[in-house]
Formats: sequence, structure tokens, C-alpha cells
Amino acid sequence: MAIIHFNNVERTFHQGNQDFVALKGVNLEVGDREFVAIVGPSGCGKTTCMRMAAGLEHPTGGHVMVDNEVVTRPGPDRAVVFQQFALFPWKTVWDNIEFGLHSLGIAAAERKKRIEQYIDLMGLKGYEKAFPHQLSGGMQQRVAIARAYVLDPKVLLMDEPFGALDAQTRVVMQEELVRLARKHPRTVLFITHAVEEAVYLADRVVVMSRRPGTIREIIDIKSIRDAEGWDALPRIEDVMDQPSFVHLRTQIWKLLRDQHDAAIH
Repeated sequence: MAIIHFNNVERTFHQGNQDFVALKGVNLEVGDREFVAIVGPSGCGKTTCMRMAAGLEHPTGGHVMVDNEVVTRPGPDRAVVFQQFALFPWKTVWDNIEFGLHSLGIAAAERKKRIEQYIDLMGLKGYEKAFPHQLSGGMQQRVAIARAYVLDPKVLLMDEPFGALDAQTRVVMQEELVRLARKHPRTVLFITHAVEEAVYLADRVVVMSRRPGTIREIIDIKSIRDAEGWDALPRIEDVMDQPSFVHLRTQIWKLLRDQHDAAIH
């Protein structure tokens, strides 16, 4: 069953006296508890897709549906994690995670239960009273992810959430997200520039063309991951050493390289 549905979506932007088409004819379904990553050249409309699913932008053609409802505005069924951590600097870790629960009117006892659960899951024990400026980038993004998950959203929208992290922290966060996604699955739309990240995290990888962005190909990862037993491997580097992983990464890189070559010729 499709939870997110892009139906012939187009997006045109106006700049001065000119219009430019960012997205054209995008059709995509993301199933219940499926993790889908979108990759593509810069400016192809990846983030615009995510923002339309979030209700932060609107198509100029076609429509986006979430759970059989046309998206017209943000809603509590969708939580967003951005590249920049977007935490309230004057609030503690606990208060940042609690903020959305207050907005939803969740009772105090239930708020406490949920917050403690995700404090534990995201490795934030001992940091409950810390402020964002006292945390590393990786720790801040753990707080942002906990704040999204604690709302119990049906859909999680992630816009390059690890893009601002150093390479080592990024790997750790990718492993943490896989662990969390397997334990508490959500329908996830994940935007990234990193091909290896997309292959490691996603059930399917959507490869977009250069602008105007269209879907060039959709690569099935889950069937290969399950058949090869990637989830049983202890570390990300063990997965990335698998011949099947290398093949998928190369396949996607070739698709992206073709777009790059077409743009300069």
C-alpha cells in the first residue's frame, strides 16, 4: 500500500522575468514502512520533492498524497529532519525532544515515557540537561532524529540529515539510523547526494535526471540486501565490501555520471 504518492508532479519556479522547471512528470509511490532514498545531480529537485511531501511547498502540476490525502500543508503525520539540526538553542536536549509532544497535547506521563525511550535509543543518556551548543554535530543530529521519532509520525522526511557531519560521525549516524529503522520502522523519504549512503540505508534508490528533474530509474536494494544477508554484518564497512553492494553503487554512479556528461556536452 502506497503511503506517499507523487502523481505526475511538476514544479515551476519564477525568477525575475523567467520561469524554470525544476520537476517534470514525477511519479513515485513509497510503500508502508518502506525506506526510499532519492539521489541525483545538484538542482534536480530532490529537496523540492521532500518539501512537497512535507507540505512546505506545493506542486504547480499534479499532486502529492500522503495516506490517501492530498498534501496541502504540514501535519503531525509527517516529521522532517533537515541537514542543519534546527534545534532550539535556548532549550535543553529534553525540552527540544518534548516540544512537538507539547504541541500535540500529549499527557505529561506519556511524554516522559516516549522521551526516555528515544533518549535511550539515540544514546543521549546523561545529556538530557545539555544545550545544543554543548553538543557535537553528531549529538545534535541524534537529538533532531529523536525529536522526529518521538512524535510517532507515519512518515519521516529526511533532507541530507548527515550532510553537515564529518566522515567518521556520518558513518556512525548511518549505522544508528539503520538500527533505529529496523527496530522502529517508518515510511521514510531520504534525500542524499551520497550514493553509498543511499545504497546502505534504503530499500529502493530513486535516481533522478538533471533539471528538469524526472525519475530516470528506480533501483531495488532490499531484495539483494535480504538475499545477501547484509543486516547480519556488524559494520557499514563490512556491507560496503560485499560484491553486491559494489555492483549497486557502480550501477547508480554510472547513471549519475551519464547525467553529468550530458550536461557538459
